[in-house]
Amino acid sequence: MTGKPRENCPVMHATNAMGDQWSILILREFFLEGPRRFQDLQDVLEASPNTLSARLKKLEGAGILERRQYSKNPPRAEYHLTEAGEALRPVIRALHAWGSSFAPGG
Repeated sequence: MTGKPRENCPVMHATNAMGDQWSILILREFFLEGPRRFQDLQDVLEASPNTLSARLKKLEGAGILERRQYSKNPPRAEYHLTEAGEALRPVIRALHAWGSSFAPGG
């Protein structure tokens, strides 16, 4: 290969937006339970607060999640899927189906 990166590759853009294990598991929770609070996600995923916070910010920055404040004192927020996030439903279903059929332990 001569080596030019595929800068306009949609697969690369998608994996940059949400292509790590924690981000995919976070999205799974939204499809199972709907809008979620930070503590709810931390309880289920058992991720470190720093990891969870970084992934939520990444998903929010990519337009996949939206943070909505529901209390000012103390400040509390809930995360919701955006239209772009909802469009990932068939992707998560496909990962689930593949994992059930082909992944070790699935």
